[in-house]
Amino acid sequence: MEKKSPSPITLQGQLERILFSNEENGYTVAKLKVKGRPDLVTVVGTMPAPLVGQVVTAKGEWTQHPRFGNQFKMSSCQCTIPASNAGIEKYLASGLIKGIGPVMAKRIVKRFGSETLSVIEEEPERLTEVEGVGDKRIEMIKKAWQEQREIREVMVFLQGYGVSSTFATKIFRTYGRDSIQIVRDNPYRLATDIFGIGFLTADKIAQKIGFPKESQFRIQAGLLYVLQQFSEEGHVYCPYQTLVSKCAEILEVDKVSVVHALQTCKSEKQIVIEDLEHEGEKESAVYLSKYHFSETSIAGKLKRLIRSPKSIRTIDSEKALDWVRKTYNIHLAERQQQAVKAAIENKVVVITGGPGTGKSFLINAVLKIISRLRTKIFLAAPTGRAAKRMNEVTGYEAKTIHRLLEFDFQRGGFKKDEEHPLNCDLLVLDETSMVDTILMHHLLKAVRLDTTIILVGDVNQLPSVGPGNVLKDIISSGAVPVVELNEIFRQAKQSSIVVNAHLINQGMFPRLKPRPEKLDDFYFIVEEDPSNVLERIKYLIRDRIPKRFNFDPIEHVQVISPMNKGIVGVNNLNKELQKELNPSGAEVIRGGRLFRINDKVMQIKNNYEKEVFNGDIGKIIGVDTELQEVKISFEGVNVVYEYSDLDELVSAYAVSIHKSQGSDYPVVIIPILTQHYIMLQRNLIYTGITRGKRLVLLIGTKKALAIAVNNAKITQRLTSLKKRLSS
Repeated sequence: MEKKSPSPITLQGQLERILFSNEENGYTVAKLKVKGRPDLVTVVGTMPAPLVGQVVTAKGEWTQHPRFGNQFKMSSCQCTIPASNAGIEKYLASGLIKGIGPVMAKRIVKRFGSETLSVIEEEPERLTEVEGVGDKRIEMIKKAWQEQREIREVMVFLQGYGVSSTFATKIFRTYGRDSIQIVRDNPYRLATDIFGIGFLTADKIAQKIGFPKESQFRIQAGLLYVLQQFSEEGHVYCPYQTLVSKCAEILEVDKVSVVHALQTCKSEKQIVIEDLEHEGEKESAVYLSKYHFSETSIAGKLKRLIRSPKSIRTIDSEKALDWVRKTYNIHLAERQQQAVKAAIENKVVVITGGPGTGKSFLINAVLKIISRLRTKIFLAAPTGRAAKRMNEVTGYEAKTIHRLLEFDFQRGGFKKDEEHPLNCDLLVLDETSMVDTILMHHLLKAVRLDTTIILVGDVNQLPSVGPGNVLKDIISSGAVPVVELNEIFRQAKQSSIVVNAHLINQGMFPRLKPRPEKLDDFYFIVEEDPSNVLERIKYLIRDRIPKRFNFDPIEHVQVISPMNKGIVGVNNLNKELQKELNPSGAEVIRGGRLFRINDKVMQIKNNYEKEVFNGDIGKIIGVDTELQEVKISFEGVNVVYEYSDLDELVSAYAVSIHKSQGSDYPVVIIPILTQHYIMLQRNLIYTGITRGKRLVLLIGTKKALAIAVNNAKITQRLTSLKKRLSS
């Protein structure tokens, strides 16, 4: 006879404390106050968007955890609004309503008691009876209360399809009251409309709603997803046959359906299909429309710039060199003199070279010469740190490209364009290797045809995070003059960072023995075990570096890692270093990430409204639980984030080497182990080492370093800019 499983037990209590809650899947560990039980009860299981103060009715069974003891494992649960005064106070103080924090919740409940929630719902104007509540706060509370009710409805609908509460809030903020209808009609819109929701999540929702695998909505969305994946790997296009095969495999549909979807996307101008020649063979290439437009635009604008006369009057470059040498007592090496002449004589020129080769020095010389002609000069760089460095080195104002182009919120684009160009005669762009296809298109679009452009960068660094390989393609096209600086100057030779960077770039093993006569600026610490590497990093930042070198562990030290995953990957390093360097203080948890006052954070998405951009690093200087806002200082500029915006931020005690591009730091620590072998490439380690200005520490194995130094194979990015420029 079959043994019947026991009926589930029902447990009801007030939610007193949330110990853990995963916003992605709703898994929660919490404490309930259950009538008749002297101690709080630990409950575990799925509880989407829990709030302290709610009444929880759960079904499940008692279990014994080997470490945490007696627990109630929930198979299902229902949360309702509390009825008691204490419960209502905790409920309101939990951060549910913007404008009501713990202090205000206490005042409101003291005044209205058990009628509190009815007053907020039906007679919010009566809240003026509470000290500190004026008309402005009432409007904030009314709006937040109404929004929460509607978000809850969206949450209940979406939770049935496995969507987290975080995404439910974002979906509501995007679509409002139409959220449920839009998701029902075409859930694949989520993948393109909402940051953080990709195709795979949208596809899971669609499958649960009942969309068939062969749905054209699904195949078109999947096709755009695969193209986007290619662009995230740095490619500007995907070969036609590769795309068809990949889509058919991922979506589990036949190739005929994919070809049909391709034609639909093409007719809707979402993609462009073009016949190209790649490695001597003809192939059809599929572009997302924005990348095709940008690539062709860059090529066309550069060609027109080169052909057009310049506004800067012609001068004798030999006389100009003599003048700058005598006036400023400047000695220029032969290659630097060539670079100055090229910059003066040509419309567009590229100056490339590694650290210590005098790029900044010669740009200063060019600026001194050109400024004598009473010309308008603009300096720009892709990142705030790079722009700040340009300003410090040259004395000229330098802006990020985004700020130079001025974003227009009404039009949804940059103010500076063909009709409203940049009013300058000379544009100097630094860190050009970082500039991707889209950004270069926007910059060149805003440049007058009579403007002279100097592109400065280190072509041996990693290419841009975004798609394309703009600097390398421009150099290899032969369309513009290129001066490569490769001589290390005497002062730079005193730096082991500079010397070792050049050795690595030449495929030679760096000099690891510190100079005995003084404190060196480059050290290699041998350690094989990843756990020991982590402990070493913590010790160095916490104790050794501040005491011996007098650097601040948060302000001056940056850990950069080749990978995101693993014990010494970016994700785990950030958790461990946050515990080590900033263990307590006002905090908020969002999307499984903990943000704490005084944390170092990085923006991971361009936000034109806030004027903060991908890669910008800031410090949390305020956490307001009542207004549900976090204040962050970016280079002295304070920016306010609502809790719902925090998915645009990550901890930045450690960052990837890719994300560190365009920045420099007083101290850099790089873990390098054979477990990173997938990423161990010469240009990656070279880029990492050149981020350090005064001290670089590598921790790991010589074998891993040797793998990186000897691996000069760089994954070729699929672009056609070189061909377009040289044709």
